[in-house]
Amino acid sequence: MANKYVLGISGGKDSAALAIYMRQKYPELDIQYFFTDTGKELPEVYEYLDKLEAFLGKSIIRLNEQRGFDFWLEEFGYYLPSPKTRWCTRQLKLQPFKHWVNSMLKDGYIVHSFVAIRADEEYRNGYTTHHENLHIHFPFKEDGYTKRDIFRLLNESQVGIPKYYEWRSRSGCTFCFFQQKIEWVHLKERHPEAFEEAKRYEKKALEAASPFLWSQGEPLENLEKPERIIQIKADFELRKLREQKKRPTNALHYQLESIDDLYYSDEGNDSCNICHK
Repeated sequence: MANKYVLGISGGKDSAALAIYMRQKYPELDIQYFFTDTGKELPEVYEYLDKLEAFLGKSIIRLNEQRGFDFWLEEFGYYLPSPKTRWCTRQLKLQPFKHWVNSMLKDGYIVHSFVAIRADEEYRNGYTTHHENLHIHFPFKEDGYTKRDIFRLLNESQVGIPKYYEWRSRSGCTFCFFQQKIEWVHLKERHPEAFEEAKRYEKKALEAASPFLWSQGEPLENLEKPERIIQIKADFELRKLREQKKRPTNALHYQLESIDDLYYSDEGNDSCNICHK
């Protein structure tokens, strides 16, 4: 039986680094790179995909172009996705991947999927396969690659990291419900039109009696008030100072490696692997 090789690109640092790693270590493999597009990605994500394509020398296949976020929001009665009901991950990320891979399996191929979970992420599990001809591989886990190695790969390749890492780190999806409040503030400042769209979605969701808000416990209309923004920024600065005290003053990768810690003290929670990797 013939083999197919696939590697999902999320728009984040780890999956980009894995694509670079596989391209360099296994140039003989004809890997199909794919990106499941929600239709609500940050502009920085598409810029990064273009940059990665230039390095890889091949196109990244876009999945899910027919049914984006708006379609599924209506299907789910305008209930917003949340950590408890992640219909966005299921319908916009996992299902398009399954449909695409299943077509290969039906054609008789053995499919090898490479997933960007690092060796220092013991708490993360990848996609579980229930088909004998779909094999999931974790090259970074197998080869002992950690976050430091990821940044080294990205820097040496000159692909670098996505620009959105300047102000957020988990997922390039505009309305990701795992964003912290400081990131919603940054979204308002950097992409005000996207923030206004998020407010319109939230208003519709509340009218439909959705039990969830984008930022749980606080509507965006409250979060964007000037006095609230000042408070959110002050809280974040205090957290940043605490983090800086934990780090060596001139560490080579301080600024990059501290991103997750500054924005997310709970990196090991149940966040979406397939979205932010």
